[in-house]
Amino acid sequence: MQTTFLIQSTGAGLYEFTRDVAGWLSGHGDGLLTLMVQHTSASLLVQENADPDVQRDLQAFFARIVPPSDDPAMSYLRHTMEGPDDMPAHIKAAMMPVSLNIPVEAGVMRLGTWQGIYLFEHRRAPHR
Repeated sequence: MQTTFLIQSTGAGLYEFTRDVAGWLSGHGDGLLTLMVQHTSASLLVQENADPDVQRDLQAFFARIVPPSDDPAMSYLRHTMEGPDDMPAHIKAAMMPVSLNIPVEAGVMRLGTWQGIYLFEHRRAPHR
């Protein structure tokens, strides 16, 4: 069985959608859930969902190691026609997973207590 989750971003950041997936899985049996993002400048993560500082720190870390293309450190980039955040977003997506596999038992994801599923949008503009 398959479905599509539409996640509306308001720009770069982490967007938790654990509840959407859990609701869809409810009532199903055992198996392996596979999630894949169909967006070339975003990633999927299983990450802590208790302290919002974790999400802020992750964003700050990736912004630091992959700054926008108008930063002098990124002057070697050629793909810049779509804005200074586009190629860095592709680089970040290449560094992080774009698919996840999560065990499911009796229709419940076997995530840890503080784990959630996130879309990590790397572009500044809103996307769906």
